Parts: sequence; structure tokens; C-alpha cells
Amino acid sequence: MSNSYEELSNLITEKINKLNFIKEPESLYIPVDYCLKNGGKRIRPLMTLLGCKLFGGNTDDAVNAAIGLELLHNFTLMHDDIMDEAPIRRGQPSVYKKWGTNTAILSGDAMLVLAYNHILEVPEDKLKAILEVFNTSITEVCEGQQYDMDFETRKIVSEDEYLNMIRLKTAVLPANCLKIGAMISGNASEEDIFNLYKFGEYFGLAFQIQDDWLDIYSDEKVFGKKTGGDILAKKKTWLFIKALSKADDKLKKTLTDAFYSDCLENNEKISIVKSVYNALNISNIAIREIELYFNQALSYLDKINVDDEDKKPLRDLAKGLMNREY
Repeated sequence: MSNSYEELSNLITEKINKLNFIKEPESLYIPVDYCLKNGGKRIRPLMTLLGCKLFGGNTDDAVNAAIGLELLHNFTLMHDDIMDEAPIRRGQPSVYKKWGTNTAILSGDAMLVLAYNHILEVPEDKLKAILEVFNTSITEVCEGQQYDMDFETRKIVSEDEYLNMIRLKTAVLPANCLKIGAMISGNASEEDIFNLYKFGEYFGLAFQIQDDWLDIYSDEKVFGKKTGGDILAKKKTWLFIKALSKADDKLKKTLTDAFYSDCLENNEKISIVKSVYNALNISNIAIREIELYFNQALSYLDKINVDDEDKKPLRDLAKGLMNREY
């Protein structure tokens, strides 16, 4: 059985690359193949295998579920790009941009069905319980996406509302990937599954706030694209919401005037918003918040009733992702 998360990651890549989705009509399935094989971190399938391995399960039993969960994730991305009118995904044209809205809708729907087909391959005695978790994941991701769209039309979004939105949209899927992996192992107690889920949930919160931070403060050469995209898209990130809550009236006006302006040049808009963030020390506050959620995640991992050595691959993966630059 593979020991390190690097070996399991290579296994997932190998399995995905061997998948052949192409059949008639090719115009439906080629975008599915393109989306799934167009890179990405593949955190969710890896977490599924690590959740299984943590409790001594056979990772081969979890491979189909892992691929199903990666298909689910990519289905959400394909539809997200339509809603955001995003031309780029992972440095390449999005399915929406390359093939158009109608194809992106249908190919996304097909991906969801393919995801179910893989989930149906899990051990039969665990299928019903795993389907319930899988369906909960889909529902909660949709709820999070709807909140995200609702926030686009609101001037004020509270920090608690934002955290609940990213919990649903971003954090519950990796948490449920870990949970499904643990369930497939057949060796995890309810208490351990709960603690593993909470580890994934708090890790997901840290991961998303880190994404918000990277969009402003990362090195563009490493980041792979121009920073400030969230500002130009008028996305109310954790940094923006925190800045609004800390700013005095003068800084708040400077921030909102620039953020909502349709007249400023892109670079000027980003510069003004970033200058307000810097004046309020938002970067350091965000870094502390990321560390807070990450440490909470690790505290739940510590509670799980297995040897520390068995937790090492999961801990190493989480720490590696928290040190990412893109």
C-alpha cells in the first residue's frame, strides 16, 4: 500500500489520465475530458485516499470514490465559470470560453452523472451511507455558490456570512472527501470521523482565506496571473470585508469608491484598494486568521485515535498547501 501523499497523488494522476470519456457525441464528452485532465491540485481525491489510509483501509477500495469526487469538483468549476463568465481556468481557456455556455452546461451535467457512476463502485455495504454524504456535498456546494452570487448584489456582507458561504462552497467538499475515505476504510469510529471532518472543514476555511490573500499579495510570476483579479471582479473577499469593518469613514469611502468604480483603470483600482488594505494592516491580520483556522484544523487531527505516524501524510499535505504560493 502506498505510504506518502506524493505516491497517492501520482496514483490519482495515473488513474485519471487512463480514463477515456470520449464517445458520441464527442462535442459533449471532449470538454469533460479536457476539464478533468487540465491539471489542478487534485486535493479532494487525494484527501479521499488519505482518509481511507489513515484508518488502515485499502486505498484501492477508495479510488473510484476519489475519482467521483474529483469529477464532482470539476462539474462545479465548469458551472462556476459560466456564472462568473471566467475565460481562464488553470491557465487555459475555460470550457465556457472554448466551447460556449450551452456546451459547458451540458458537459457539466454529464460530469455529475459520471461522478455518480464512480461513486456507485464503492463497496456495496457502504454505498447508501456514502451516497448520502455525496448528495449532502452537492447540496451544500450549491448553497454556497448561491450565497456567493447573492453577495454580488449586496453592499454589506458580514464576516460571519462570508465564513458560512466559504464553508459551504469550499470547505465541506474536502471535509466530506476525508469522511468518505474514512467510511470506506471500515475501521473509523463515529468520533474519529467527526474529528476528521472538522479537520477538513477548518482546513478548507484556511485554504479559502489564503486564496483571497494570494490574489492580492502573491508574487505574480509564481501566481501565474496578474494579482488583483478579485478586486476587478468586485468579489467581496475576506480581506475586503475585514477592511470595511476596520476602516474609519474616510478610508471606507476611499475603499468603496475605488472598489465599485467602473471608471478607474485596472491598475489604479487595484493600487487604491491595496493601499487601504496596507493602511489597515489587512495582510498580517489575514495571515493570522489563516494560521488560526489551520491550527484549529490540526487540533482536530490531533484528537483522532490513530498513531501520529499514520497522520503524517495528511499533516504533510495540509502543511504543504498552507505554504503554497499559487
